[in-house]
Amino acid sequence: MISFESDYIEGAHPKILEQLMQTNMEQLSGYGNDIYSTRAKEKIKQACKKKDADVAFLVGGTQTNQIIIDTVLKPYEGVIAASTGHVSTHEAGAIEYTGHKVLCIPEHEGKIKAPELKAFIDDFYNDGNHEHEVFPGMVYISQPTEYGTIYTKKELEDIYETCSTYSIPLYIDGARLGYALMSSKSDTSISDIASLCDIFYIGGTKVGALCGEAVVFTHNNKPAHFETLTKQHGALLAKGRLLGIQFDVLFTDDLYFTISRNAIEMADMLKQAFLARGYQFYLDSPTNQQFIILENKKMEELKQEVGFSFWQKFDNTHTVVRFATSWATTRENIEKLIALL
Repeated sequence: MISFESDYIEGAHPKILEQLMQTNMEQLSGYGNDIYSTRAKEKIKQACKKKDADVAFLVGGTQTNQIIIDTVLKPYEGVIAASTGHVSTHEAGAIEYTGHKVLCIPEHEGKIKAPELKAFIDDFYNDGNHEHEVFPGMVYISQPTEYGTIYTKKELEDIYETCSTYSIPLYIDGARLGYALMSSKSDTSISDIASLCDIFYIGGTKVGALCGEAVVFTHNNKPAHFETLTKQHGALLAKGRLLGIQFDVLFTDDLYFTISRNAIEMADMLKQAFLARGYQFYLDSPTNQQFIILENKKMEELKQEVGFSFWQKFDNTHTVVRFATSWATTRENIEKLIALL
């Protein structure tokens, strides 16, 4: 059995495991106040070219989204997101659980458009009853999106300009950020991302780490008493070293970007294999997630030999499924898939 079910089905990069073992018996301060966490934060700030940035480490993606949104928003504010955004669909109401509504706007292959964002905010303030409604207090996007598509630099500039006009922070979910940056279709660097939003996070869970996400507040804008608020959410890791060590390794010698490139190369191989055999794609994704339309009977047959994810019903006889590659996907497993096809 081979699997392309997700990009976090493997453990961690061997260099991370080696460093965790080598530092295992060191006595280090807790809650991220250790030398490795400090070093990792500095490396991330250097990569982002943001000396005045603040970096914080959290354990997982849903946890990160919930804490960032809840600590930045005022009690009467909600977060604007694409209708297909992760916070809108696959987070079990985690945002609403904190008392903040997700305000959905149309999506276009997973992306939002600046003119529609502006129209949504204008419509809110032009409504004479807006004091009785949930205020738009933040904009959430994913890079890459939940459909593997990526925002161009121009699209990010336009969205950020709109956010700035209304003094609304832009937050970028970077759970798979490495895969967006290493795509051949990308025209942005990590420093571009840092300059075109107020907050973003660098995903580790899906890109080589056992767990962990690095939140970057791009211009000394971390919420006051963020550590206290994180603890109130039950999310302050006592052994913060576990996160700091992992990101210290990932941001040494460009490891984060090197291993991300592997996912893109393997996804391209997978994509060509399906195309060569006449399979239809739901959309053209330039990153590690590939969405394929399978005839239901063929899907059940393939499911016996290979793991992949259900995405959505296409019609009564076809289903959209997702194949995801990762930093650890091997050429051998791609070749096995090709043989099965």
